Amino acid sequence: MMTTASFPYPVRPDAAGSDDLALFALGGSREFGEQVAQGMGIPLSRHEEQEFEDGEHMARPLVSVRGKDVFVIHSLYADRRQSGNDKLCRLLFFIGALKDAAAARVTAVTPYLAYARIDRKTRPRDPVTSRYVAALFESVGADAIVAMDVHNLAAYQNAFRCRTEHLEANPLFIRHFSAALGPDEEVVVVSPDAGGIKRADRFRKSLEKALGKPVGAAFAEKYRSGGVVSGDMLVGEVGGKQAIIVDDMISTGTTIARTAAACHARGAVTIIAAVSHGLFVGDANSILSDDALQHIVVTDTVPSAGRLEERLKAKLTVLSGTALFASAIHEIHAGGSVSRLLES
Repeated sequence: MMTTASFPYPVRPDAAGSDDLALFALGGSREFGEQVAQGMGIPLSRHEEQEFEDGEHMARPLVSVRGKDVFVIHSLYADRRQSGNDKLCRLLFFIGALKDAAAARVTAVTPYLAYARIDRKTRPRDPVTSRYVAALFESVGADAIVAMDVHNLAAYQNAFRCRTEHLEANPLFIRHFSAALGPDEEVVVVSPDAGGIKRADRFRKSLEKALGKPVGAAFAEKYRSGGVVSGDMLVGEVGGKQAIIVDDMISTGTTIARTAAACHARGAVTIIAAVSHGLFVGDANSILSDDALQHIVVTDTVPSAGRLEERLKAKLTVLSGTALFASAIHEIHAGGSVSRLLES
């Protein structure tokens, strides 16, 4: 059965209810935004969104934002109603409208930031789409961007000339696994590819500190050519251990499923995926249905439940990140430190 969990974060009381702060949440991010607003102790600011017969759209604030510090929540994942492109366009237009309405500062809060994976040239004439998206945000006047667990942190920070803040799901995962893992269980953290080793090792060190005992490390071989993923070598000892596969996102699930199969073949007792963004697109329901992968833990940056069949829902735990985002907005508004929120 799918379960959900949330964790408290320290909130600056001096920022709560501030008259010079406005918080909006667009379209499909309304539920997430309401929970963030509740965590901040303020209501969402009113706005309207209109759809026109020809497919065009309009959004505008229904309250004055003149001279205010404005935050707009919109997670840029695709769903049945809108593509990631649609959501990006709507967010950009709304930021432009806020700046035209004399907002002092506008911060785009994107729990899931679209196009963050396309961050470098790997073949001749490849686009660097993450940089183009950054230019779009800057062109409409965005003063800052907040995102969680982008694919490549350095590329994210370098793409934007405006302020960037980066949140991590690690503290959420550490709290979850500190409570879920038994004291006598041997644990190993597995990166599904060489590129994710640093991310996995940060998690491993934090988990080791939280558990007060050694946690092993392993990584899987992965090659991608023409859209086909290959490689089945696993480096590291997983036999007889609880294996936690750590990654920034699940898309079709191919990478996670391959890594889980490799861990299972080498004798891992339990195999769990801990992934920040659960996109679950394409054939994810069938790809991830194998019994080798017993549990999947994700955050709520993307509403995952509606994308999954019952068999996969039974494996799923969703950790709420809304308190983390609420605290981050408080810190930014009050001129505080976001990094203090990421201490596991």
